[in-house]
Amino acid sequence: MNITPFSRFVAASGLTNLGDGVATLAWAWLATHLTRDPMLVASVPVALRLPWFLGAVPAGLVTDRVDRRHLILWMDAVRAAAFLIVTLAVWASLPLSDAPERGVAMPWLFALLLIAALVVGLAEVFRDNAAQTMLPALVPHNTLERANGRLWSVELVGNQLAGPAMGALLIAWALPLPFGLNALAYAIALVLVWQVRGSFRPEATKVRNWRRELREGFDFLAGAHLLRTLALITGAWNLLFSMVTIALVLHVQENLGLGAPAYGLILSAGAAGGIIGGLWGGIVVRWLGPGKTAQWMLAVSAPAFLAMALASGPVTLAIVMVAFQFSGIVWNMVSVSYRQRFIPNALLGRVNSLYRLLAWGMMPVGLLLSGLSVRLAEHVVERSVALTVPFGLAAVGALALVLVGWRALGRGFAETGTVRPHSRQETGASA
Repeated sequence: MNITPFSRFVAASGLTNLGDGVATLAWAWLATHLTRDPMLVASVPVALRLPWFLGAVPAGLVTDRVDRRHLILWMDAVRAAAFLIVTLAVWASLPLSDAPERGVAMPWLFALLLIAALVVGLAEVFRDNAAQTMLPALVPHNTLERANGRLWSVELVGNQLAGPAMGALLIAWALPLPFGLNALAYAIALVLVWQVRGSFRPEATKVRNWRRELREGFDFLAGAHLLRTLALITGAWNLLFSMVTIALVLHVQENLGLGAPAYGLILSAGAAGGIIGGLWGGIVVRWLGPGKTAQWMLAVSAPAFLAMALASGPVTLAIVMVAFQFSGIVWNMVSVSYRQRFIPNALLGRVNSLYRLLAWGMMPVGLLLSGLSVRLAEHVVERSVALTVPFGLAAVGALALVLVGWRALGRGFAETGTVRPHSRQETGASA
């Protein structure tokens, strides 16, 4: 059977996202075993997301200078090593003592957790930027929506469907196991990407100068109104989403009284909505057009954030997550496919990284605001109510974002019309 390079690429992405899905639950759950302080719990996902702010620009410069496949291989190796170290450290620390309401049990393990999260997050910045810029070299440009939809569907199966549920079962069995599974998943993914043959180094036409190269990326993004609008809206939305994701862990544990297996199943239900979006989002885009699709998918956020706090139990919360993830994936289908077509290949790494700096760089801010809002609210209301405050703030912010961004999105896509795909300048293997 002939396995295409794109299929190997998708399989590798599925494996790494399976590991990420397991880690989505494992990072936060391990943090809650070491402290119950919402600010300290939030510091772990902050460490994971802070590299998107610190490393996005260097990642773009590197991605446009090196073979993108080789960069993916190195970053998967780094993440495999980091997870292996955490696995051994947690195993050596068992049994863990009770987590205090303030402060940290086993400070050395918590510090190692933060350092490992920073390393994994930084490797993810370089890896994801390289993978997103490598994809257009694997498939024809007129099939990007379908390719992205297929890729994200597979990623969601691992990241949010199978991963969290598997992570919950592994945590219930032994706390170090989710991290060990991640190390194995990244190692296998490395082998799959290594088997993708072809050159994925962008063609260099001038003498390399990082200041000039960075200026080219800035100038392109500054002059692309719709691209800049999409980046700013996505950044603001990610800030709000981050406030909710960290609050959801404590809300599920304390207000709904659910354990890791139930939480994993809730995340898996949301992933099912995302998979549906990945498989059928292309039809929605063709039916509504990219502008209206982006508008309506953005409009789902405000009621979804509010409904998460008001959900009476796991079933209701799972239904909300289905709609929420569907809208998020379809939004990404529009925005990512647009920039993959619109940005020239020689600039794709730099402009994509600057876009993701705006889009992802606000996530650590949202995580910190989530923990801070809960801590401040506890001085005014009881803790159960304080844990729902980030959801209310996110809902208000999302509503404001819709009011500001609705017209800009409609006008931007209407003015852009059909984007003429840029010709590829590299000789990557065909799908």
